[in-house]
Amino acid sequence: MASVSALGNNDQQIWMQYLSENHSFKNKTLNGIESLVSGLSDNNWNTVNRLKESPQFKNLDPSVLLAIEVSRKAVAKVSWNNKSFGVNIGSSRGATTLFEKYHSEFIHSKNAKVSTLSSPTTTLGNISSWVGHDLQSNGPTISHSIACSTALHAILNGIAWITSGMADRFLVGGSEASNTPFTIAQMKALKIYSKGKSAYPCKTLDLNKKQNTMIMGEGAAVFCLEKGPKKNAIAIIEGVGYATEPLKHHISISTNADCFQKSMAMATEAVQLQDIDIIVMHAPGTIKGDASEYNAIKHVFKDNTPALTSNKWKIGHTLGASGGLSLELAILMLQRQQFISIPFLKDQKHPTNLKKILVNAVGFGGNAVSLLIALN
Repeated sequence: MASVSALGNNDQQIWMQYLSENHSFKNKTLNGIESLVSGLSDNNWNTVNRLKESPQFKNLDPSVLLAIEVSRKAVAKVSWNNKSFGVNIGSSRGATTLFEKYHSEFIHSKNAKVSTLSSPTTTLGNISSWVGHDLQSNGPTISHSIACSTALHAILNGIAWITSGMADRFLVGGSEASNTPFTIAQMKALKIYSKGKSAYPCKTLDLNKKQNTMIMGEGAAVFCLEKGPKKNAIAIIEGVGYATEPLKHHISISTNADCFQKSMAMATEAVQLQDIDIIVMHAPGTIKGDASEYNAIKHVFKDNTPALTSNKWKIGHTLGASGGLSLELAILMLQRQQFISIPFLKDQKHPTNLKKILVNAVGFGGNAVSLLIALN
């Protein structure tokens, strides 16, 4: 696996950030308005933006550049000597930086003109296509958007291709560079954005909060999938689950998150619930989002509820990349045999001898995914 986010861009750096009780939120001025966001460090953005020194990359959106950067790192860690692998890296928002740039040019142009590259550089397919081109893979290249469960849906898709026999290997994940004026304004319009008036401005899993506290973040995370036991595997996917639920509103989720109940039940049907040590929750920091997922967990696990955690109190909601960064946290906890808690649930049990972790993600429309992972 490989990632880049406000936590850093290598496993040790990221883990040290998880051991800290500090969050990564900072004020950023967008169109003259200050908003709390979680973003990459200047050094990490400088590294990513060096890709633009290549003429073929200079006009690409940051979401594509992030995906290229982490994909190079992930594939360098595995023995994929031939180029026979597929690529499925998705995004919730896609090329939002370029969309906003080109749209601004359009509305301010006297003759309603836009750049020649405005269409080819803003298609969602850019992400996997450019990653495949850069790595010279000769498998399928697929990009998709399934809102905030995009990265875990990419993993489901890679598993389906491999299981069907149509591919042996897949590079999967999500990339999001959405700390942009219009995207932040959209989230604020939904009345879910944090006002940032406390020591922990995103109160993920504080079930007593009186206001929504979601904060936007940016980043990318990718994983190399293969079938069967491998000596260098960092984890095994033991179960997968997915579900949707009937919509009552564009951003609605039922009080007891029916979609999560179904996805978690499917992902864990082959194991004993008491054997699951931790759930890395989606938990975006909104009142209804956190509570509904918590209710779903209690409904499925009853008295066997595992320890609960999430990284959004620390790095915010990275939309289409969030499930990938949650999976990364789960793998790091398994590797280091240490539970990372959150400030609002300090009284819960801290499991040791970690063996199995469940990872959740859900997007607008109740598109839930649950992955059960275990040590190799």
